Amino acid sequence: MAKCNGDDSVPSTQPTSSEWTLGRHLARRLVEIGATDVFSVSGDFNLKLLDQLIAEPGLTVVGCCNELNAAYAADGFARSRGVGVCVVTFTVGGLSMINAVAGAFSEDLPVICIVGGPNSNDYGTHRIVHHTIGLPDFSQEMRCFQTVTCYQAVVNDLDHAHEQIDTAISTALKESKPVYISVSCNLPAISHPTFSREPVPFSLSPRLSNKMGLEAAVEVAAKFLNKAVKPVLVGGPKLRVAKACGEFVELADACGYALATMPSAKGLVPEHHPHFIGTYWGAVSTAFCAEIVESADAYLFAGPIFNDYSSVGYSLLLKKEKAIIVQPDRVVIANGPAFGCVLMKDFLSALAKRLKHNKTAYENYRSVTNGDLHKCESNEASMVNVLFQHIQKMLSGDTVVIVETGDSWFNCQKLKLPEGCRYEFQMQYGSVGWSVGATLGYAQAAKNKRVIACIGDGSFQVTAQDVSTMLRCGQRSIIFLINNGAYTIASGIQDGPYNVIKNWNYTGLVDAIDDGEGKCWTTKVRCEKELNEAIATATGEKKDCLCFIEVKVQKNDKSKELLVWGPRVSAANNRPPAEPSENLI
Repeated sequence: MAKCNGDDSVPSTQPTSSEWTLGRHLARRLVEIGATDVFSVSGDFNLKLLDQLIAEPGLTVVGCCNELNAAYAADGFARSRGVGVCVVTFTVGGLSMINAVAGAFSEDLPVICIVGGPNSNDYGTHRIVHHTIGLPDFSQEMRCFQTVTCYQAVVNDLDHAHEQIDTAISTALKESKPVYISVSCNLPAISHPTFSREPVPFSLSPRLSNKMGLEAAVEVAAKFLNKAVKPVLVGGPKLRVAKACGEFVELADACGYALATMPSAKGLVPEHHPHFIGTYWGAVSTAFCAEIVESADAYLFAGPIFNDYSSVGYSLLLKKEKAIIVQPDRVVIANGPAFGCVLMKDFLSALAKRLKHNKTAYENYRSVTNGDLHKCESNEASMVNVLFQHIQKMLSGDTVVIVETGDSWFNCQKLKLPEGCRYEFQMQYGSVGWSVGATLGYAQAAKNKRVIACIGDGSFQVTAQDVSTMLRCGQRSIIFLINNGAYTIASGIQDGPYNVIKNWNYTGLVDAIDDGEGKCWTTKVRCEKELNEAIATATGEKKDCLCFIEVKVQKNDKSKELLVWGPRVSAANNRPPAEPSENLI
């Protein structure tokens, strides 16, 4: 029988009045969805909010050196945990991070962008406040974010804050896109009845396929593929947002087709799969992969993005009448029908049960390669080739590869990822400098894995400051800084003096940032012997340190893939204006 005496009663688990605040509600919501770390830069408009976030058990506020890197870190965190959060101040902070938010939007990453906004009493007045462009219109920042977020909430009164915050967070998760939340600086620490209980757990309604549309799409696709002689499968980057990676592998297992990925989907499909043939990237594909894909009489692309980069300047030798294009909620079959409201994961899973086993394309691949996809090129003198041969040996299920925009795109495509090894890069947006913040965020999210980051010197100069935050967080990533004195990928497209950069003493810079306070080890290498020694130290004696290895290479030490890809992209960029159409009126 329950006791009624107050002294003997069970303590209440309800929050105390000091926890019934807007800020604590927001913090509890973030912890609930798995965003246990928020990346921030403080400013006077967000200080009260940061106090509330810090007070929440289970939530860590990671202070970054600038807002751009804070949002890049949220991007990296979201790639590991499924959602990321950054918190900055009004306008000067928000507009500083918007480039990274646009990148997250392009990659379908749910990043929750929280901004400390003006005092609620200033809305609707003609007051001019600081951190603005000097106009009494506070909507400028929100309007800038409208094109790179799927939902915007301006929280400047307590009565609607609960609903606005919950709607924003749930929309980010449902749409897998960034959202924007502005919170007036005077509200976070104020209690309100709507926050006086634990928040109701999120339960998002799942999207459903149209059953008849699904059945029809599978029927037509199965007939199309089953009559093909040598069909192939190609995975694209939208597999991630469709949450269909498992179903894609299920389909590959069932049908026996040769299996490739687009470059921006590397890491989404297991490369240890018995029918994996490499990266399909047109003229710069893995050896023999393009020949197998482009000679197929049918190909299914799951979640592709065909842009000028992934198509090597629009030069892919694909034919629409041979293709089935499966997007997250739509299936298009050759020149025939298109089926909407059909979810990719449902379609792939149902199709797997209807396809005849056909491994002709894979057997053709084996006949020309003997199954040896990743041969070492040890006879080549290139220091970059030597570097990536050694990085290959470092990979395991306990590692993550973060690849910066640049020649590392092409070199890292050659890596064969062992089971459990993750791989991340930003191909659609291609923002130079992304990888520094992404390394910070990913390492913070996946402490059980060691991040190996491959960064060019030009990219590093854009965002180098947040190596400081990596050190403050005690991270143990290995950063390979590839120093060739130039923006190599840009020079591969069009060379010129604008691609040459000032050399830095990079190891000296990182040592100065560390200032003897963190677990940090740096070294420069110029030859294979020194590289071997550096890797042995980084994976042995210094395995618990942040390791920064500067690899000195020649300016003209470019991958052969970049030498092919660059001119084709340049040609696409420099197409002359089309002739105006004839006026028919």
